[in-house]
Amino acid sequence: MSKLSHIDEHGNANMVDVGEKSVTERLATAKGSISMRAETLQLIIEGGNKKGDVLAVSRIAGIQAAKNCSQLIPLCHPLMLSSIKIEFEIDEQNSQILIIATGKVKGQTGVEMEALTAVSVAALTIYDMCKAADKQMVINSIYLQEKLGGKSGHFVRS
Repeated sequence: MSKLSHIDEHGNANMVDVGEKSVTERLATAKGSISMRAETLQLIIEGGNKKGDVLAVSRIAGIQAAKNCSQLIPLCHPLMLSSIKIEFEIDEQNSQILIIATGKVKGQTGVEMEALTAVSVAALTIYDMCKAADKQMVINSIYLQEKLGGKSGHFVRS
């Protein structure tokens, strides 16, 4: 088993020193989804939610979450993101919304946590904006789809 990078030789949590790492362009894409009743999905599609445009607000929330990731997740490095994009795919057949976040940075550490945090908060925002109509929504399977750059190279989820 490999040693966890955020634990020192005494078992204490610490922030990884990335000072000696090369600055490279790094990209990460995360995905997740939120399932709901068909009527709730139609409300979102038709723009009938009383709180406003659900996907527009969720996109902004996801972007803000990525920008503030180091304040939310202990031991994450603050990053100067060059880009964070949030996309939504409506799946009417399965009554769900797929959320895709892609982050990009030129830096000494990856942008995976920012992409994962963006998906998480975008899904939570959809839930928050629609909970009056559907309290049984389910946030599903948030995961890293792909990462590029850095010492560990290219990863694509199989």
